Amino acid sequence: MPNKSLDQLREDLIFTETLKERTFVFHTTWGLFNPRRIDPGSRLLVDYLATEATDRCLDLGCGYGPLGLTLGHMCPEGEVHMIDKDFVAVDYAARNAERNGLNNCRAYLSNAFSHVPASARFNTIVSNLPAKVGNELLTLMMHDAYARLEPGGRLWVVTISGLKDYIKRNFKEVFGNYKKIKQRGTHLVSLAEKE
Repeated sequence: MPNKSLDQLREDLIFTETLKERTFVFHTTWGLFNPRRIDPGSRLLVDYLATEATDRCLDLGCGYGPLGLTLGHMCPEGEVHMIDKDFVAVDYAARNAERNGLNNCRAYLSNAFSHVPASARFNTIVSNLPAKVGNELLTLMMHDAYARLEPGGRLWVVTISGLKDYIKRNFKEVFGNYKKIKQRGTHLVSLAEKE
C-alpha cells in the first residue's frame, strides 16, 4: 500500500449530521464505533429523546459524542457529562464538543460509573448500550444509573432488539417500571424513571 494511502487512513474522518434540528460537525477515527455516520440505534434514540433545558445529563459510553452533544444542544442551561472507557473516544468527544461550541459538555474517562464524581446527580442518563459488555457490567450500569438519578430522573437506552426481554426485566427489577418507546428494525428504545 503506498504511503499516501496510509497517511490518508491516519487523517480524521469528518462528517456532518443534523440531530434535533441542529447540524453538528463530527471528527472521528478508525477504531471508534461507527466512525463514518451516526449509527441507526443512536439516531432512533435521538429521534424520541425528550429533556428539559436545565437537565443535568450523562452520556454513558459516549464514543465520539453524538448523544452527548445532542443533549448539550437540548439542555443549554444544563450540563452534560460524557463518559467512555476508551481514551480515544473521550478525546474525540471533548474536541467535538469544543468545535461545536457546546461549553456545557465535558468528556472524561470512566468505566461505567467508576470515575463519575460521587456527588454527581442527573435528570437524564442516555446510553447506546453495547450488547457485548456482558450481563455483569449491564447490571452494574442499571443499579448505578438508578442511584445517580434524581427523583423523576429518566434512563433512556437503545439496544439491539435481542436484548428487549433482558432490558424489560432489569428495568422493572431496578426501577420498578419499564416503557418501550419505539422499535425500528433491529433497535429498541426503552425508558425507565426513578419514582
